[in-house]
Amino acid sequence: MTASPDFADMTLDELRLALAPDIAASAIFDGWNETALVAAAEMAGADVDIAKLAFPRGRGQAMDMIDAWIASVDRAMADEWPPERLASLKVRERIRTLIAFRLEAVEHIDEAVRRAMAVMAMPQNAPRSLQLGWRSADLMWRLAGDTATDYNHYTKRAILAGIYSATLAVFVNDDSEGKARTYEFLDRRIDGVMRFEKAKAQFTRGTPELPSLTRFLGRLRYPSR
Repeated sequence: MTASPDFADMTLDELRLALAPDIAASAIFDGWNETALVAAAEMAGADVDIAKLAFPRGRGQAMDMIDAWIASVDRAMADEWPPERLASLKVRERIRTLIAFRLEAVEHIDEAVRRAMAVMAMPQNAPRSLQLGWRSADLMWRLAGDTATDYNHYTKRAILAGIYSATLAVFVNDDSEGKARTYEFLDRRIDGVMRFEKAKAQFTRGTPELPSLTRFLGRLRYPSR
């Protein structure tokens, strides 16, 4: 039997991550608010007053909870699928495997996902939501072995963040058996990106005289004298 975590010895950062899955479970019924936080702390056996310190009341409380929850999914994904376990797969399958893990991790709490997406879509939360999407996409690419440092580093992450968010939008409204429609949608999106990447590579090889985009951007920022 796994020992219960000792919440009293945790830092606030550690406590946020430890409580995040229980908060998500409570958010199914209560939304991402202090009611869910209190229910989660009581369910986990943590001090409610300390839990409130970890997620202080205010305009950013819901996003703080969602941030911690996404971080907990990120950590679980990295623990389950380290780079060496993914290494035998093709890049396409690495990315699909990582997204599938994330979907499976929240399949039983899709109402919490729906509520989280509604919070993240609020105009005041848009910048932070983009940061969270980028953080998860960056982790997925790093686990998949991506080492790009040029503009591909940014385009890959932007595209993956878009695929993942679009897939989640399908996921929360998918009542098909085993979320079959969601996975069909995901496969189509990944196939589309793979075709684009192949075409881009062929085009780039065929036009060696094209200027480097990163060099061009650098000149815009640091013009030659």
